[in-house]
Amino acid sequence: MEVESGKKMEPTRRPTALSIGLVLFLVSGAPTYAQGTAWETLNNEVEALYHEGHYERALVVAKKALSVADMTADPNHRFVTTSLNNLAWLYYTQGHYAQAEPLFKRALAIREQTLGSDDIDVATSLNNLAELYRVQGQYAQAEPLYRRSLAISEKALGPDHPDVATRLNNLAGLYRGQGQYGQAETLFKRALAISETALGPDHPDVARCLNNLAVLHDTRGRYSQAELLYKRSLAILEKALGPHHPDVATSLNNLATLYGSQGRYAQAEPLYKRSLAISEKALGPDHPFVANIRGNLAVLYKKSGRGKDGG
Repeated sequence: MEVESGKKMEPTRRPTALSIGLVLFLVSGAPTYAQGTAWETLNNEVEALYHEGHYERALVVAKKALSVADMTADPNHRFVTTSLNNLAWLYYTQGHYAQAEPLFKRALAIREQTLGSDDIDVATSLNNLAELYRVQGQYAQAEPLYRRSLAISEKALGPDHPDVATRLNNLAGLYRGQGQYGQAETLFKRALAISETALGPDHPDVARCLNNLAVLHDTRGRYSQAELLYKRSLAILEKALGPHHPDVATSLNNLATLYGSQGRYAQAEPLYKRSLAISEKALGPDHPFVANIRGNLAVLYKKSGRGKDGG
């Protein structure tokens, strides 16, 4: 689950974007000799825990998977690069950006050396490193990586592939962060159209595209448009991922911030509380996103005249 900023989030209306498809799990296409290995078992467990929203548990298993890969495979083997990427992404989800960066960089360097500069796995690594820079506000470092990742993906996969939608979505998020709303909206809409066509209207990635477009509308004061998209996104995520997934928590937080900005405090409060309960369980009490929700609740209580604890 993506948190929009690596810095302390302001306890005000701040909707959060959802990232799409950053993790490259190697669960198929491995050499025959590797089937059934300890690494494969661990990697599959990481994938399952991640998709269930159990990020802290996934992080522990991902560390074991990387250790096994380092001990049993060539330093440039795909098991190693996949484990590096997955562990880095899980650090990212926990807000541990300093730990994630060297792992993403190591995976990228190995892939460029072994696969060539135009390989699709290189595009994935470029995208992931760019996303890490973006959430920390390092836009100048992120943009050329996003653009290179997008160019490789379009050339290798064609313009209508879901991975291209991922690259478009993330580049759009960069433009939104820079206040380039027109460019961001064009890319978000293209990403949404590709995802709906390729994946179907009820896929989680479609929900994430809807959420991110809603965040843009919200930022621009288009509240009625944002509300419709937030609600559709939330419905898809709850059905596809279950009611306790971190992405559901983000969606709830975003809809609550929209209501709070309009003075609809009675509608916002239960959404914030549910979002907080999900996030504390899935991400831990010290995660930046958890702090963001607590701050949003505190602002809501203050604006509604109930004190910082809602009393």
